[in-house]
Amino acid sequence: MASLCFFRFHYSSSFLFTRTLYYSHSRFVPNNVDNVVSSFNHILHMNPTPSIIEFNKILGSLVKSNNKHYPTAISLFYQLELNGITPSIVTFNIVINCYCHLSEMNFAFSLLGKILKVGFHPDIVTLTTLIKGMCLNGKVKEALHFHDHVISLGFHLDQVSYGTLINGLCKIGETRAALQMLRKIEGKLVNTDVVMYNTIIDSLCKEKLVTEAYELYSEMITKTISPTVVTFSSLIYGFCIVGQFKDAFRLFNEMVLKNINPNVYTFNILVDALCKEGKMKEAKNVLAMMVKQGVKPDIVTHTSLMDGYCLVNEVNKAKALFNTMVQRGVMPNVHCYSVVINGLCKNKLIDEAMDFFKEMQSKKIIPNTVTYSSLIDGLCKSGRISHAWELLDEMHDRGQPANVITFSSLLHALCKNRHVDKAIELVKKLKDRDIQPNMYTYNILIDGLCKQGRLKDAQVIFQDLFIKGYNLTVWTYNIMINGLCLEGLLDEALALLSKMEDNGCIPNAVTFEIIVHALFKNDENEKAEKLLREMIARGLL
Repeated sequence: MASLCFFRFHYSSSFLFTRTLYYSHSRFVPNNVDNVVSSFNHILHMNPTPSIIEFNKILGSLVKSNNKHYPTAISLFYQLELNGITPSIVTFNIVINCYCHLSEMNFAFSLLGKILKVGFHPDIVTLTTLIKGMCLNGKVKEALHFHDHVISLGFHLDQVSYGTLINGLCKIGETRAALQMLRKIEGKLVNTDVVMYNTIIDSLCKEKLVTEAYELYSEMITKTISPTVVTFSSLIYGFCIVGQFKDAFRLFNEMVLKNINPNVYTFNILVDALCKEGKMKEAKNVLAMMVKQGVKPDIVTHTSLMDGYCLVNEVNKAKALFNTMVQRGVMPNVHCYSVVINGLCKNKLIDEAMDFFKEMQSKKIIPNTVTYSSLIDGLCKSGRISHAWELLDEMHDRGQPANVITFSSLLHALCKNRHVDKAIELVKKLKDRDIQPNMYTYNILIDGLCKQGRLKDAQVIFQDLFIKGYNLTVWTYNIMINGLCLEGLLDEALALLSKMEDNGCIPNAVTFEIIVHALFKNDENEKAEKLLREMIARGLL
């Protein structure tokens, strides 16, 4: 096994790390682990000492528990070594897994070196655990190099190993590479399975490459690899996000015909997609089907429906559903409250939104950036700017980061109320907080300056954005053209129209209408009529 010397290990570092873990965790062990640790200590001092299998069971139970007590398992492993008990390959695999989940890959590999030193041979579980650890810690390329190396040394990997690599590639957006790996291994290294196909199909669907995903599904069927609820749910999601609802429901029916029961996740995909399109009648039909099949609607189902009602301006139905949900024992979360608060704010029901806000706080549900941003936007649009500022301060005090959307609401309100100097100061505050203003932010500020007759200030900002390479939108140009027209600078407005096209930004109907209106107003009829003819030629009239 001398050929495996490329695995570097540092025993002294590993020893110190495990010793630190031992002392820190021996001082305090959570109540739900206390019995496990007591059992370990009991059998550790039995005479004769039990088989290593018994210790492995205890270490395994710690790792498999809900709280995943990885450090505790490592510290117990350290005790085994201190007491001269020889670990088995299973023991090593358990501890390697712990290190991987603690993002301590150097220590994981040090144990691989130790396995070799004591004369054991790493098995498929060892190698797969290390591959999974690298993928979990964002080191997918290193995992691929590791794979190539162990294969060159004559080791064999299994379906789980390759499924892990394929999943790792998909997680970092390398779906093509994952597909290439599938092609490389199928029928040669291992038999491809439904998990591998599902992973790639799901990734393709999330990238909106639904046709390719469906082709892969068809390939599965041809190869007699039976699809699962995961396969269908991914495909249904894919068709929904590209707006192909007929295909989504066709797949749903196909799924049922194959006696594959849709789960709550499958139903939620359909409900959410329909609600986002404002198709509330169809969404309620899916809900009815869901209940009929004995699948209980969860918080996601209810939140999607409430969001849909708010989208179609039926906020009262959203409130009613919220109350019904609570009565059914489905406890609302921060996202649920945020949806209702946003809906109320959009419908200018600010006081009701504030009541919901106070209610969630009384229930110890912490508002997030979305919650605050919705309320701040609603308060600003209702002219209650001082209240909005108070909420912004509250956000800051509670460590909830305000984002560019939050500040844009305040900026818009300040500009609308002729407080452009305060608006400029606000943009400076954004930069001080390392929040990069976007084009929407700058458009609001430039528009406010133009409408307050401060064209030169607006031009300075516009030119600065152009020099810094910002993507100036048609809206940005329209604002500046309108500002020039308001000042009667029609030749400059026409010059900017030409410059706009030279910079690759296509003017729209609004662009022409602004200039045409200003030209007619200033008795520049000939120029106005020329632009009207151009609008017709471009199909804008």
